[in-house]
Amino acid sequence: MLNQELWRVTIDTNPEDCNLKCIMCEEHSPYSNFIENLYQETGVKRRRMPFDWVVDIFKQAHELGVKEIIPSTMGEPLLYKGFEQIFDLSAQYGIKINLTTNGTFPKKPVAVWAKIIVPHTTDVKISWNAATKETAEAVMEKIDFEQCVENVKAFVKVRDAHYQETGYFCRVTFQLTFMQNNMHELADIIKLAAKLGVDRVKGHQLWDHFDEIKDLSFRKNAKSIAQWNEYVEEAYLARDTYLKPNGENVLLENIIPLKYSESKEVPTAYVCPFLKQELWISATGTISPCCAPDQLRQSLGDFGNIETSSIGDVLESANYQNLVDNYKNIELCKSCTMRKPS
Repeated sequence: MLNQELWRVTIDTNPEDCNLKCIMCEEHSPYSNFIENLYQETGVKRRRMPFDWVVDIFKQAHELGVKEIIPSTMGEPLLYKGFEQIFDLSAQYGIKINLTTNGTFPKKPVAVWAKIIVPHTTDVKISWNAATKETAEAVMEKIDFEQCVENVKAFVKVRDAHYQETGYFCRVTFQLTFMQNNMHELADIIKLAAKLGVDRVKGHQLWDHFDEIKDLSFRKNAKSIAQWNEYVEEAYLARDTYLKPNGENVLLENIIPLKYSESKEVPTAYVCPFLKQELWISATGTISPCCAPDQLRQSLGDFGNIETSSIGDVLESANYQNLVDNYKNIELCKSCTMRKPS
């Protein structure tokens, strides 16, 4: 029987297109040789999903009752040629967009982007890793922090006007990566979010792709775990202290204490938030069950390619069902930073 729990699909439209070099990024970090190796191995400098695939994925998603599509969490999706057409598909098939962007809003004025994005989008997650210019520009190389603050103000202004006119609400989120070189500003990030009218602050623990950033993980040892847990306490105090202009609290998500055992494995009781609920489709069509780093998630098995397999085929496949039943025994999943309490 076809799985009817699937509610969201992520499509990596243009993972190599980005105007920043965030230190923790699998592909664009100054410590990464991913793009160089991609070219050496394939002769391709930039993978970009053909738009006819995007159309077909929307069609399949509609037939399966999918509620949201995320257009790329790698690279900057707003750099994808013809990105505006994705919102036309959203309207055509009744599937909302959930957008992750780095906050630079390239190629168009922010207000123009906002008027295109807001009516069709449930959530705009803006990559945000600091409360100060110095920290932000050390983590997200090439970013203009002060300009990004102004961009958020402009975006929220359009969002609020649209809500007042139509009653439709598009949530705005700060999306964080929890690291030892930026989370000393976590409480101040929440304070800034409240001031700007940002609705939610969420994030995840670091995937330490490179040796150069391994020491930034809070899961490194007992001392770093204790430090993170202190920041969590400060975060909830900030949430209760600083309110949005409408008087509401900023919603905090995934900002939870770490257990001391998590320096080795996550607790067995923690569950995968993706299996049976979400799928990822790469720019080359590879279908994946989660957002683990590309090289790591290959260890989970082969789930086909959108050129030759449908989304429904994947959900019904033996490989996928085996993963659903046994993921807690798989090495990658045992240490996955995305698993959380049920």
